[in-house]
Amino acid sequence: MRRYRYASSVQSFGPGGISPAIKMIIWANVGVFVMQRLAPGLVIFFGLTPAAVFERFWLWQPVTYLFLHGGFSHILFNMLALWMFGVELERLWGTEAFLKYYFVTGLGAAATVLIWALLPMSGADQMYAIPTIGASGAIYGVLLAFALYYPDRPIYMYLLFPVPAKYFVMIIGAFVFMSSVSGAGGGVSHSAHLGGLVAGYLYLKGGTGGLISELKYQYIKWKMNRLRRRFGVHPGGRRDDWNDRIH
Repeated sequence: MRRYRYASSVQSFGPGGISPAIKMIIWANVGVFVMQRLAPGLVIFFGLTPAAVFERFWLWQPVTYLFLHGGFSHILFNMLALWMFGVELERLWGTEAFLKYYFVTGLGAAATVLIWALLPMSGADQMYAIPTIGASGAIYGVLLAFALYYPDRPIYMYLLFPVPAKYFVMIIGAFVFMSSVSGAGGGVSHSAHLGGLVAGYLYLKGGTGGLISELKYQYIKWKMNRLRRRFGVHPGGRRDDWNDRIH
């Protein structure tokens, strides 16, 4: 008889070891942050400034702004959130699919900033001329994906109150939307956060074809294998039955 070892008393923080894409993104951000400390002027050329994109055609900015941060606490909390919520997604999807999703949501956040800066909204003029920096838009996209795949996983709001991931994302989504409409920035680009959430949702739920089908397939496969391990079920028949897809 197989004996199972219970580990209910074992406590852990975070998702465990760091995955390849997360490690790559964190090191890239840390490296650029050190360069920023040595050359603060990098923000002018590589931060996302709508005026520079529309008038000077600095088209690299919607990508490069993701690697710049305003201070130590800014990069610390962004990279901590990326590790906490991104590792499980990368393990589930694979490195290539996760990187694609990360940059799609980052670009979606950038597009939202650019569009918002052209609208007759409160604070739009200021947004048009001031750089937006940070990976927060992509991080919000990662958080949304985490909530879609692990909706009942508790997230501690303000590190005190456990809230299921699906409700946590609804709360922060409503907050960033209202903050964006009201123009209550306070130095934070709420429009970028909102753009990351929307881009992530459209990417995962918008029927984009092959990648979405692959993600769903990998998720079902992972779930079935987890159930098999949990109940000690051994697959019968040919070993490659699961991998032979039927269309």
